[in-house]
Amino acid sequence: MADEAKAKGNAAFSAGNFTDAIKHFTDAINLAPSNHVLYSNRSAAYASLNQYSDALSDAKKTVDLKPDWAKGYSRLGAAYHGLKQYDDAVSAYKKGLEVDPNNETLKSGLADAESAQSTSYRSREARESRAPMNNLFGDAFGPDMWAKLTADPATRVYMQQQDFVNKMKELQRNPSGLNLYLQDQRVMQALTVLLNVKIQANGSGPSGDDMEMPGSPPRPADEAVKEKEAVKEPEPEPEPEPMEVSGEEREVKERKAQAQKEKEAGNAAYKKKDFETAIACYTKAVELDDGDISFLTNRAAVYLEMGKYDECIKDCEKAVERGRELRSDYKMVARALTRKGTALVKMAKTSKDYEPAIETFQKALTEHRNPDTLKKLNEAERAKKELEQQEYYDPELAEKEREKGNECFKEQKYPDAIKHYTEALRRNPKDAKAYSNRAACYTKLGAMPEGLKDAEKCIEIDPKFSKGYTRKGAIQFFMKEYDKALETYQEGLKHDPQNPELLEGVRSCVQQINRASRGDLTPDELKERQAKAMQDPEIQNILTDPVMAQVLKDLQENPKAAQDHMKNPSVMNKIQKLISAGIVQMR
Repeated sequence: MADEAKAKGNAAFSAGNFTDAIKHFTDAINLAPSNHVLYSNRSAAYASLNQYSDALSDAKKTVDLKPDWAKGYSRLGAAYHGLKQYDDAVSAYKKGLEVDPNNETLKSGLADAESAQSTSYRSREARESRAPMNNLFGDAFGPDMWAKLTADPATRVYMQQQDFVNKMKELQRNPSGLNLYLQDQRVMQALTVLLNVKIQANGSGPSGDDMEMPGSPPRPADEAVKEKEAVKEPEPEPEPEPMEVSGEEREVKERKAQAQKEKEAGNAAYKKKDFETAIACYTKAVELDDGDISFLTNRAAVYLEMGKYDECIKDCEKAVERGRELRSDYKMVARALTRKGTALVKMAKTSKDYEPAIETFQKALTEHRNPDTLKKLNEAERAKKELEQQEYYDPELAEKEREKGNECFKEQKYPDAIKHYTEALRRNPKDAKAYSNRAACYTKLGAMPEGLKDAEKCIEIDPKFSKGYTRKGAIQFFMKEYDKALETYQEGLKHDPQNPELLEGVRSCVQQINRASRGDLTPDELKERQAKAMQDPEIQNILTDPVMAQVLKDLQENPKAAQDHMKNPSVMNKIQKLISAGIVQMR
């Protein structure tokens, strides 16, 4: 784990994310506190952020852990250089060269440190060379300055001038600023009084030279220029050195690269259906690099293709476990779970065998919602349900349950009868009689939509079973859908022309339809029938049909045209439906 954190730190450092690099190196140090390379690398990261105190601390720790390692002295010198402790930096680089005399990094660092050291010395000497003058001026503008200026007749008059007083106060605070006021004759006069010397300003004396300050040796002009340049010369910042890559790290990178090559070879073999070669390549990849779970999921795919489902499941479980340890991409973990679920489905023989597969697919979807996984889940749930029905199928038990339902029906225990018929249908979903009998129970209980549904299912299972038509027709008649009931009874008569129940049903429907045709319906009956008809989609389509609209208009206004329309069987059938619904009345 320390190597992983170190690798992340190196990657962050290479990307310029020094703060992240420090975090990763710290994690690695917590796991391997005696590893000198980790302290060295973190020192470089601190130096890159100009946090030289922290860099120095890590560099010292590096040297303590590994005194014979030249890189530690390089880090130490760089940290001292950043702190401008040039003497210590030079000393650190020299110690490192004692360990490794040919180390170019140490030689370069030593040269930079000595250059900065020399520049620092020159700057210090320049400051010290100006010290006597500054001290002299500091004495001249001391606490007794005002008394001297007031006592001297030549400067006493200046004390009444506020700008002169302000200038003298400024010189008292900062004597080195004297050169700013040398053009003011009053200041020069005050200076002669305070220093007790004669100064001839602006070249007014016989020689035109400035006065020579006591204790200040003359310096050539070129020396002053050199001093100025030396003071302003920028000090070079120590550049962070490249991350130390150990032999172990180099080997890890090489193994990862080789693992990828094995994976590519495995992919190529898989496409060629050369499964044994693919297995061998993926296995080699796993051995070289266990930090990439795609090697395991790919091998699992090969096992799945070969029908070795147990091996496939094992690889998928390893991939999930390892993926969580490595915090791999959720999609990769979901892929492993989906592949495992697929293998479990292939192995399923009973409905219960589908349960772990369904659970695995659901887990995969929590990791990543993939349409393919969702499709596999739906298929597994559907297969489980179908298998449950097959496992529960028992015609003999279904027959017994239907008989129990018949007994309850005779005793008018309709809810109990429904329970028995329902159980019979679970045992035998293709029992048309059970659907017919349950439809009769629903009709007795007034549950017409449920009864109609069972009657239609009964006809679907056995189109020649007359009871299905009588049940459906009776329910439609009860719902006052006489035209539909008539169609149902007529359809039943095609299979059983002499069935008395079907014939009676036709007679009753025709009677009700004729009542509407003759206008024998009471206003309430007509209103109810019309309201019910307007909810029928078929009636709505007829009324919104432009052709039928013209037909209805001709029935009222043009009898001759209406007679022509009535010759059309399709139009006549639609007119009959409107008459049955009470929408149209013939007089």
